[in-house]
Amino acid sequence: MEKWIYAFGDGVADGRAAMRDLLGGKGANLAEMANLGLPVPPGFTITTEVCAAFLANDNRYPDDLAAVVDTALKRIEEQVGARFGDPKLPLLVLVRSGARASMPGMMDTVLNLGLNDHTVAGSAAASGDARFAWDSYRRFVQMYGNVVLALDHNGFEDILESHKQDCGYVDDPELNGDDWQNVVAAYKSYVEAELGSPFPQDPHNQLWGAIGAVFNSWTNQRANTYRRLHNIPESWGTAVNVQSMVFGNMGDDCATGVAFTRDPSTGTPGIFGEFLINAQGEDVVAGIRTPQPIVTSAADVRPALDELMPDAFGELAGVAARLEAHYQDVQDIEFAVQAGKLWMLQTWSGKRTAAAALKIAVDMVAEGVIDERRAVASIDPASLDQVLHPTLDPSAARDLIVKGLPASPGAAVGKIVFTADDAEQRAEQGEAVILVRAETSPEDIHGMHAAKAIVTSRGGMTSHAAWSPAAWGGPASAPPAVC
Repeated sequence: MEKWIYAFGDGVADGRAAMRDLLGGKGANLAEMANLGLPVPPGFTITTEVCAAFLANDNRYPDDLAAVVDTALKRIEEQVGARFGDPKLPLLVLVRSGARASMPGMMDTVLNLGLNDHTVAGSAAASGDARFAWDSYRRFVQMYGNVVLALDHNGFEDILESHKQDCGYVDDPELNGDDWQNVVAAYKSYVEAELGSPFPQDPHNQLWGAIGAVFNSWTNQRANTYRRLHNIPESWGTAVNVQSMVFGNMGDDCATGVAFTRDPSTGTPGIFGEFLINAQGEDVVAGIRTPQPIVTSAADVRPALDELMPDAFGELAGVAARLEAHYQDVQDIEFAVQAGKLWMLQTWSGKRTAAAALKIAVDMVAEGVIDERRAVASIDPASLDQVLHPTLDPSAARDLIVKGLPASPGAAVGKIVFTADDAEQRAEQGEAVILVRAETSPEDIHGMHAAKAIVTSRGGMTSHAAWSPAAWGGPASAPPAVC
């Protein structure tokens, strides 16, 4: 019998980092972190071989897959102490893609899966926080509605913005439990009006719907565009990771963030990154909220993680150092803090500018982490073009209109456009354009690739817009400035 599923968590895992082709980068690194004894929420990876079989057989799963998924779910239930679909103490899971090559934001994710009209009450009772439960439910309905049911995410955003305006709110954290319950009701009405059927309530049906949607996202338009830009074969497929949820949105002692083990812009040693209190990871990487720094600095006076949650920061710093030494490379880490406890959600080899790559390679040789041969091999020759990017003369006179967070090197000049389609069309006509958006989404990839620069009013330096290599125009062209 084929082995379709590899479990991880609770200090052990079936897989390891070297199994990237089978488990995808995310699944392989989750397994590796679990084997290292790091705090990884338990879960399992459905292999890339299942993706290939699914897409080649008219979206049909292998006959024995359902049974092994049920077994893997029961293992998570035992580890977490909650039961999938239980109205009193429900297990909630996330479903994420995981290709062997990093494709940030190109494929789909569903969080908080397992919530319905009954389990949301159990979640509220178990946590003692109705606001948290209904906030999680609205996130799930919105993500599942967009990813699995193919509804326009703007329809959900319009409902939320209307509610905030009616109540005089500015930011999402201002909404209370009753507000989120009303938003969920409006979301469900929107789903039923658009599809002619109610929002799915059975957790097992929700799970299989999400797994299929993630497999199918391997061939969606934005993923196809990304693979074309970066020469990633379609035959690779994606794995699917199903993992128990940990919650960064359960209160002020909870947080979520993205950290690099060295500054990816300059190569300076030390943790660099951003986080949000009382939020979930998609809030950071999707750029829908502007996060706070992880480390206190004179250049950024906003409260940082190291002062707000010193214990969690100390543990994160230790884990970051351990992962960098283990992988012998800069790591890009996703993490969550629930009730003060740190959880590791992902680690990747961190992207970096050419200038940073040179400094990091030299520093790691000096530190004895890598040898000179590996240092030279770590530099992408094509990336050295970045060192020659145009820059602003620091002594030149200028009229400063606005300041932002610089997420990539270089300077750019162009006409402002406000949609990805307009950016692509004008670039094809030979115009230099700057794409200006409140926030970018993965659907904007074609416009991001065409633009000379990208400016957003929301999001931070660790969002997908800032660090997706697709946004940098691929290896053959200069990356746009992202601000």
